[in-house]
Amino acid sequence: MLRCLRIRNLAIIDELELELGPGLNVLTGETGAGKSILVSALELVLGGRARADVVRSGAREGEVEALFDLAGDAAVRRRLESFELLEPDADGKGEGELLVRRVVSAGGRTRAFLNGKLVTQQMLAEVAKGLADISSQHEHHTLSDPATHLGYLDAFAGAVPLCQRVSEAYQTLLEAQSALGEFEVRLRDRATREAQLAAQIKEIEEQQPEVGEDVELEQSCVRLRNMDVLQRLTAEAAELLYERDDSVVDGLARAGRQIARAAELEPSLGALSQQLELLCSQLEDAARELGRRAGNLRAEPDALQRTEERLHQLARLKRRYGGSLESVLASLDACRAELEELGQHAVTSEALAQSRARAYAQAEGLARALSGQRRQAADRLAAAISAELESLGMGGARVQVELMPVPGDAAAAERREFVVDGARLSARGLERAEFLIAPNRGEDARPLHRVASGGELSRAMLAIKCVLADLGPAGMYAFDEVDTGIGGGMAEIIGRKIRSVAQHRQVLCITHLAQIAAYADHHFKVEKVVRGERTSSSVRLLSRREQSEEIARMLGGVKITAKTRAVARELLLQARQSAA
Repeated sequence: MLRCLRIRNLAIIDELELELGPGLNVLTGETGAGKSILVSALELVLGGRARADVVRSGAREGEVEALFDLAGDAAVRRRLESFELLEPDADGKGEGELLVRRVVSAGGRTRAFLNGKLVTQQMLAEVAKGLADISSQHEHHTLSDPATHLGYLDAFAGAVPLCQRVSEAYQTLLEAQSALGEFEVRLRDRATREAQLAAQIKEIEEQQPEVGEDVELEQSCVRLRNMDVLQRLTAEAAELLYERDDSVVDGLARAGRQIARAAELEPSLGALSQQLELLCSQLEDAARELGRRAGNLRAEPDALQRTEERLHQLARLKRRYGGSLESVLASLDACRAELEELGQHAVTSEALAQSRARAYAQAEGLARALSGQRRQAADRLAAAISAELESLGMGGARVQVELMPVPGDAAAAERREFVVDGARLSARGLERAEFLIAPNRGEDARPLHRVASGGELSRAMLAIKCVLADLGPAGMYAFDEVDTGIGGGMAEIIGRKIRSVAQHRQVLCITHLAQIAAYADHHFKVEKVVRGERTSSSVRLLSRREQSEEIARMLGGVKITAKTRAVARELLLQARQSAA
């Protein structure tokens, strides 16, 4: 759901903020007030192309920000997580927000940001799929894209769980195919590979590395490289303690004798005298040990060379096999396992082939079952949309939901693709779908984007959305100029249809018809304001009283009479009663 749309320096908009609510949000206002600019701004944050002339005259750049609530929109969350733009959903609640920012310079260059991170336009368009679907005389997103039609058909058919099983079975098949293919590649050069593995095993086994050995050797190297310093420091310490005339031990012995004489006069000093005597004895022992060690310490160039060579050997192994002795030993285990597997190549190849055959049979069976559900639902979906078109005054229109197999050509096997009865099997099954429409009786059905009349196309999109309103992602629908060329009773019917769609998802509708605006849950008025020499556009949420006055303006034009206001109140009352 779109919570907030903020626009700065776009066309005649200086600065504007629109906070939308759930249900039906209606925008009304005089022609040229800037209503359609809001839809253009929404297209920008969905990844649409930007023109330099969209920037307000005199400004260096224009900017659009949109804040989306992602509650319940798992598909968008997964895309954001894959781009590391959103923390993974640990609690499974599917909550979160997405802030989209698009900046357009006066020179035509654009920048896009998702949750504060700079992204490409392509990444923005990929992430924004499903956030909003725009229907206008100029742009038709999502539902007119055949790539989305199969998903809607599956949701209408109640086949989403089976779709998931097909996708999982197809992934299992890919993994089985990949395992068999990799093994076959190894077999084609088995002798060379076996020799390579044997050489790697021999290289590691000859060195017999042990975990932690490199750390101990590094410490030993430090000691051997600094043997001269170590000998000098221990010898100097022994001399200071014992061997000099003014050694520490001699000084402590003298102090001990003085305290011993003092203890004869003051018995309480006896304990200190004994403590000094013990300390003197301990220092003598320490001094003799230091002297002994200093005498035994000698430079060991041979030992240093052997240690450095061993470290060099281990470093070479670590560079080749993963950076640590743990990874070296893990590589040794992997080489032994692969060598054993190659030695039993016939058994392994047969097991992998059987695994692939089982995975293929499982994926094929599920895909055929899914195709059956889709064929059964296609006619029902086409009939439901056609019935909606009839209620919208297009009784001669006919909708087809066409299922077409994705052909598997002769090169498919070489590309390791899977073909079932001439159709290429994929994670989505065996076919693709497309909604076709014949707006008038006797005409051939054509793809939605090729319908010539903007009004017919807008009503066709509305009919499809009425049928599919509670299916698909939890995004929003935007209708701009859906009321072109209609009025009277048909306008009221379209208003009710849009309101029914808004019961399942958020809707933004720009309209000039009071019969549609009367159904608004949130009614906004867009106005053009002249300040000095500049014209700018503003928008504000209307109160109940202001909504009634605006509907009266839409009904009565320049002069609003008491009778016009009464009709406006009656329209609002009827709309609220029908929604109750």
